Amino acid sequence: MHLIICSTYSLVWILIKILLLEDDANLGASLQRYLVSQSYEVDWAKEGEEAIDLSYDTQYDLYLFDINVPLVNGLDVLTGLREADDFTPTIIISAQIDVESVTQGFIAGADDYVKKPFDPEELLVRIKAKTAQLKKSIEIKGYRLVVDTEEIYYENILCQMGEIQQGIFVQLLRHYPDLVPKEKLMEYIDTDNNGALRFHIAKLKKSTGLEIKSVRGVGYQIF
Repeated sequence: MHLIICSTYSLVWILIKILLLEDDANLGASLQRYLVSQSYEVDWAKEGEEAIDLSYDTQYDLYLFDINVPLVNGLDVLTGLREADDFTPTIIISAQIDVESVTQGFIAGADDYVKKPFDPEELLVRIKAKTAQLKKSIEIKGYRLVVDTEEIYYENILCQMGEIQQGIFVQLLRHYPDLVPKEKLMEYIDTDNNGALRFHIAKLKKSTGLEIKSVRGVGYQIF
């Protein structure tokens, strides 16, 4: 039985948010559909001013910008964002493949440049390369650790526990399936008493329902 007290806050999956600027209706729709199928959240702007407005209203993890779009072209949008200290990773997707256009894209602040037509799987590889550092959660046996905030969820419900057990549990989840040295876990306890650590581990086992085993004198790990 899981005895951890959990709030009623229901978590929506944390997705990497992408702003797509593309005026071609067919390409924009297919790209949005494909990226959503790959577990990204995608807002699609069809012209430059719309992209600017969306960038002000939402914090994105990645921009995908075409260049030749109505009202404000993609390079000008990107230049404006960079001047406003928005350094969100940006991939230019464009049919302009001459050296000058590619160079202008990087001068404007692009991190990568994909030439149309392109294979969606190639674009996906580039997106993953630019957002790899944004991995935000670790899932283990029904629990999910949000790496940035060290919040822990069980079946998408935010779990509340004491500071000591929270710290110990975070380390066990971070290192799973490896063993966590007891010295690392003792950092969360205001005593050098090994018995205190065993006490907190026992409480954690009871409250989480997880099998947490010790290697005598070495540390603990989730099985």
